[in-house]
Amino acid sequence: MNKKIFITGSTGGIGKAICEKFLSENFKLILTSSSEKKIDELKKIYGDKNFYYQLNISSEESITKCTDDIINNHKDLGVIVNNAGITEDNLLLRMKSDQWNNVINTNLNSNYHIIKSLLPIMLANRYGKIIGISSVIASTGNPGQSNYAASKSGMIGFYKSVAHEVAKRNINVNTVSPGYIITPMTNKLNDTQKSQILSKIPMNKFGTPADVANLVYFLSTSESSYITGQNFNVNGGMIMF
Repeated sequence: MNKKIFITGSTGGIGKAICEKFLSENFKLILTSSSEKKIDELKKIYGDKNFYYQLNISSEESITKCTDDIINNHKDLGVIVNNAGITEDNLLLRMKSDQWNNVINTNLNSNYHIIKSLLPIMLANRYGKIIGISSVIASTGNPGQSNYAASKSGMIGFYKSVAHEVAKRNINVNTVSPGYIITPMTNKLNDTQKSQILSKIPMNKFGTPADVANLVYFLSTSESSYITGQNFNVNGGMIMF
Protein backbone atom coordinates (compact mmCIF):
# COMPACT_ATOMS: atom_id res chain seq x y z
CA MET A 1 0.00 0.00 0.00
CA ASN A 2 1.33 3.45 -0.98
CA LYS A 3 0.52 5.46 2.15
CA LYS A 4 0.20 8.92 0.66
CA ILE A 5 -3.20 10.50 0.02
CA PHE A 6 -4.32 13.57 -1.94
CA ILE A 7 -7.49 15.20 -0.53
CA THR A 8 -9.48 18.18 -1.77
CA GLY A 9 -11.92 19.99 0.49
CA SER A 10 -9.91 19.08 3.55
CA THR A 11 -11.15 21.93 5.77
CA GLY A 12 -14.85 20.96 5.85
CA GLY A 13 -16.48 18.57 8.31
CA ILE A 14 -16.20 15.46 6.14
CA GLY A 15 -12.79 16.49 4.80
CA LYS A 16 -11.43 16.96 8.31
CA ALA A 17 -12.70 13.54 9.38
CA ILE A 18 -11.04 11.93 6.35
CA CYS A 19 -7.75 13.66 7.19
CA GLU A 20 -7.87 12.52 10.79
CA LYS A 21 -8.72 8.92 9.85
CA PHE A 22 -5.86 8.59 7.38
CA LEU A 23 -3.44 10.39 9.67
CA SER A 24 -4.27 7.88 12.41
CA GLU A 25 -3.34 5.13 9.94
CA ASN A 26 0.08 6.72 9.32
CA PHE A 27 -0.64 8.19 5.90
CA LYS A 28 1.13 11.28 4.62
CA LEU A 29 -1.45 13.91 3.65
CA ILE A 30 -1.40 16.08 0.53
CA LEU A 31 -4.01 18.70 1.31
CA THR A 32 -5.51 21.56 -0.68
CA SER A 33 -7.50 24.66 0.09
CA SER A 34 -8.51 27.73 -1.86
CA SER A 35 -7.19 30.28 0.62
CA GLU A 36 -3.75 30.95 2.06
CA LYS A 37 -5.33 31.50 5.48
CA LYS A 38 -6.87 28.02 5.49
CA ILE A 39 -3.58 26.52 4.33
CA ASP A 40 -1.90 28.09 7.35
CA GLU A 41 -4.62 26.66 9.59
CA LEU A 42 -4.10 23.20 8.09
CA LYS A 43 -0.35 23.43 8.71
CA LYS A 44 -0.99 24.26 12.36
CA ILE A 45 -3.29 21.26 12.72
CA TYR A 46 -1.35 18.60 10.79
CA GLY A 47 2.26 19.82 11.01
CA ASP A 48 5.17 20.10 8.62
CA LYS A 49 5.46 16.39 7.83
CA ASN A 50 2.49 16.65 5.48
CA PHE A 51 2.09 18.65 2.25
CA TYR A 52 -0.10 21.63 1.39
CA TYR A 53 -1.21 23.32 -1.82
CA GLN A 54 -3.27 26.41 -2.40
CA LEU A 55 -5.69 25.28 -5.08
CA ASN A 56 -8.60 26.96 -6.81
CA ILE A 57 -10.63 23.86 -7.58
CA SER A 58 -12.67 25.69 -10.23
CA SER A 59 -9.59 26.74 -12.22
CA GLU A 60 -8.04 24.31 -14.71
CA GLU A 61 -4.85 26.39 -14.63
CA SER A 62 -4.62 26.14 -10.85
CA ILE A 63 -5.28 22.39 -10.93
CA THR A 64 -2.60 21.89 -13.59
CA LYS A 65 -0.02 23.83 -11.56
CA CYS A 66 -0.82 21.79 -8.45
CA THR A 67 -0.88 18.39 -10.13
CA ASP A 68 2.36 19.09 -12.03
CA ASP A 69 4.09 19.58 -8.68
CA ILE A 70 2.54 16.41 -7.27
CA ILE A 71 3.60 14.39 -10.31
CA ASN A 72 7.18 15.58 -9.83
CA ASN A 73 7.39 15.19 -6.06
CA HIS A 74 4.90 12.51 -5.02
CA LYS A 75 5.37 9.55 -7.33
CA ASP A 76 4.30 7.27 -4.47
CA LEU A 77 0.78 8.73 -4.39
CA GLY A 78 -1.60 5.90 -3.50
CA VAL A 79 -5.01 7.46 -2.85
CA ILE A 80 -7.00 10.33 -4.38
CA VAL A 81 -10.09 11.64 -2.56
CA ASN A 82 -12.08 14.30 -4.40
CA ASN A 83 -14.19 15.80 -1.64
CA ALA A 84 -14.39 19.52 -2.46
CA GLY A 85 -17.74 20.90 -3.56
CA ILE A 86 -19.99 23.94 -3.46
CA THR A 87 -23.68 24.76 -3.64
CA GLU A 88 -25.36 27.71 -5.35
CA ASP A 89 -29.02 26.90 -4.89
CA ASN A 90 -31.90 28.34 -6.86
CA LEU A 91 -35.07 27.14 -8.56
CA LEU A 92 -34.35 26.30 -12.18
CA LEU A 93 -36.43 29.18 -13.61
CA ARG A 94 -34.47 31.64 -11.47
CA MET A 95 -31.07 30.00 -11.77
CA LYS A 96 -28.43 32.13 -13.44
CA SER A 97 -25.99 30.59 -15.91
CA ASP A 98 -23.13 31.42 -13.54
CA GLN A 99 -24.79 29.45 -10.75
CA TRP A 100 -25.12 26.41 -13.00
CA ASN A 101 -21.62 26.68 -14.46
CA ASN A 102 -19.86 27.37 -11.16
CA VAL A 103 -21.31 24.28 -9.50
CA ILE A 104 -20.72 21.99 -12.49
CA ASN A 105 -17.18 23.29 -12.93
CA THR A 106 -16.25 22.97 -9.26
CA ASN A 107 -18.06 19.75 -8.35
CA LEU A 108 -17.71 17.76 -11.58
CA ASN A 109 -15.14 19.20 -13.98
CA SER A 110 -12.50 19.38 -11.26
CA ASN A 111 -12.71 15.59 -10.92
CA TYR A 112 -11.93 15.21 -14.62
CA HIS A 113 -8.90 17.51 -14.45
CA ILE A 114 -7.48 16.05 -11.22
CA ILE A 115 -7.91 12.39 -12.09
CA LYS A 116 -6.69 12.80 -15.66
CA SER A 117 -3.58 14.62 -14.41
CA LEU A 118 -2.68 12.27 -11.55
CA LEU A 119 -3.73 8.95 -13.09
CA PRO A 120 -0.35 8.41 -14.83
CA ILE A 121 1.30 8.04 -11.39
CA MET A 122 -1.05 5.19 -10.53
CA LEU A 123 -0.78 3.59 -13.96
CA ALA A 124 3.02 3.58 -13.64
CA ASN A 125 2.80 2.04 -10.16
CA ARG A 126 0.04 -0.36 -11.18
CA TYR A 127 -1.69 0.61 -7.96
CA GLY A 128 -4.19 3.21 -6.83
CA LYS A 129 -7.44 4.03 -5.05
CA ILE A 130 -9.63 6.85 -6.35
CA ILE A 131 -12.65 7.91 -4.31
CA GLY A 132 -15.12 10.69 -5.06
CA ILE A 133 -17.56 12.15 -2.56
CA SER A 134 -20.94 12.45 -4.27
CA SER A 135 -24.28 12.93 -2.45
CA VAL A 136 -27.63 11.32 -1.75
CA ILE A 137 -29.04 14.20 -3.83
CA ALA A 138 -27.51 12.54 -6.90
CA SER A 139 -30.14 9.82 -6.55
CA THR A 140 -33.11 11.71 -5.11
CA GLY A 141 -32.82 15.17 -6.64
CA ASN A 142 -33.79 18.19 -4.55
CA PRO A 143 -35.82 21.33 -5.31
CA GLY A 144 -33.52 24.27 -5.92
CA GLN A 145 -30.49 22.06 -6.43
CA SER A 146 -30.70 20.95 -10.05
CA ASN A 147 -27.12 22.13 -10.61
CA TYR A 148 -25.82 20.33 -7.52
CA ALA A 149 -27.74 17.14 -8.32
CA ALA A 150 -26.45 17.18 -11.90
CA SER A 151 -22.86 17.60 -10.72
CA LYS A 152 -23.06 14.82 -8.14
CA SER A 153 -24.88 12.33 -10.37
CA GLY A 154 -22.43 13.18 -13.14
CA MET A 155 -19.62 12.19 -10.78
CA ILE A 156 -21.08 8.72 -10.32
CA GLY A 157 -21.28 8.05 -14.06
CA PHE A 158 -17.80 9.48 -14.60
CA TYR A 159 -16.22 7.35 -11.87
CA LYS A 160 -17.88 4.18 -13.16
CA SER A 161 -16.48 4.86 -16.63
CA VAL A 162 -12.97 5.49 -15.30
CA ALA A 163 -13.25 2.32 -13.21
CA HIS A 164 -13.82 0.32 -16.40
CA GLU A 165 -10.78 1.89 -18.05
CA VAL A 166 -8.25 1.21 -15.27
CA ALA A 167 -9.53 -1.97 -13.60
CA LYS A 168 -6.85 -4.17 -15.17
CA ARG A 169 -4.13 -1.90 -13.75
CA ASN A 170 -5.02 -2.64 -10.12
CA ILE A 171 -6.69 0.75 -9.67
CA ASN A 172 -10.01 0.88 -7.83
CA VAL A 173 -12.42 3.74 -8.50
CA ASN A 174 -15.54 4.30 -6.38
CA THR A 175 -17.87 7.00 -5.09
CA VAL A 176 -19.38 7.57 -1.66
CA SER A 177 -22.71 9.36 -1.37
CA PRO A 178 -23.38 10.80 2.09
CA GLY A 179 -26.90 11.57 3.23
CA TYR A 180 -27.55 14.09 6.00
CA ILE A 181 -24.33 14.33 7.99
CA ILE A 182 -23.79 16.45 11.11
CA THR A 183 -22.01 19.54 9.82
CA PRO A 184 -22.33 23.31 10.31
CA MET A 185 -25.06 23.18 7.63
CA THR A 186 -27.28 20.75 9.59
CA ASN A 187 -26.58 22.68 12.79
CA LYS A 188 -28.33 25.68 11.22
CA LEU A 189 -31.58 23.76 10.73
CA ASN A 190 -34.43 24.54 13.11
CA ASP A 191 -36.28 21.81 15.01
CA THR A 192 -39.09 21.61 12.46
CA GLN A 193 -36.66 21.20 9.56
CA LYS A 194 -34.71 18.55 11.45
CA SER A 195 -37.91 16.63 12.24
CA GLN A 196 -38.98 16.70 8.57
CA ILE A 197 -35.62 15.31 7.46
CA LEU A 198 -35.40 12.69 10.20
CA SER A 199 -38.87 11.40 9.31
CA LYS A 200 -37.38 10.27 5.97
CA ILE A 201 -34.45 8.43 7.59
CA PRO A 202 -35.27 4.95 8.94
CA MET A 203 -32.44 5.14 11.48
CA ASN A 204 -33.96 8.44 12.73
CA LYS A 205 -30.60 10.15 13.16
CA PHE A 206 -28.06 12.16 11.22
CA GLY A 207 -24.76 10.58 10.26
CA THR A 208 -21.37 11.78 11.44
CA PRO A 209 -18.35 12.78 9.33
CA ALA A 210 -16.57 9.74 10.77
CA ASP A 211 -19.21 7.47 9.20
CA VAL A 212 -18.10 8.74 5.81
CA ALA A 213 -14.38 8.77 6.62
CA ASN A 214 -14.43 5.15 7.80
CA LEU A 215 -15.90 4.00 4.50
CA VAL A 216 -13.46 6.11 2.49
CA TYR A 217 -10.61 4.51 4.41
CA PHE A 218 -11.96 0.99 3.81
CA LEU A 219 -12.12 1.72 0.07
CA SER A 220 -8.45 2.72 0.19
CA THR A 221 -7.23 -0.56 1.70
CA SER A 222 -6.46 -4.03 0.38
CA GLU A 223 -9.64 -5.26 2.09
CA SER A 224 -11.59 -3.60 -0.74
CA SER A 225 -9.33 -4.77 -3.56
CA TYR A 226 -12.19 -6.52 -5.42
CA ILE A 227 -14.54 -3.52 -5.27
CA THR A 228 -14.60 -0.99 -8.10
CA GLY A 229 -17.09 1.07 -10.06
CA GLN A 230 -19.50 1.22 -7.13
CA ASN A 231 -21.44 4.01 -5.44
CA PHE A 232 -21.86 3.57 -1.68
CA ASN A 233 -24.70 5.31 0.11
CA VAL A 234 -24.13 6.43 3.72
CA ASN A 235 -27.56 7.76 4.64
CA GLY A 236 -29.15 5.76 7.47
CA GLY A 237 -31.47 4.02 5.02
CA MET A 238 -32.88 7.23 3.53
CA ILE A 239 -32.81 5.51 0.13
CA MET A 240 -32.45 1.79 -0.46
CA PHE A 241 -31.72 0.14 -3.78
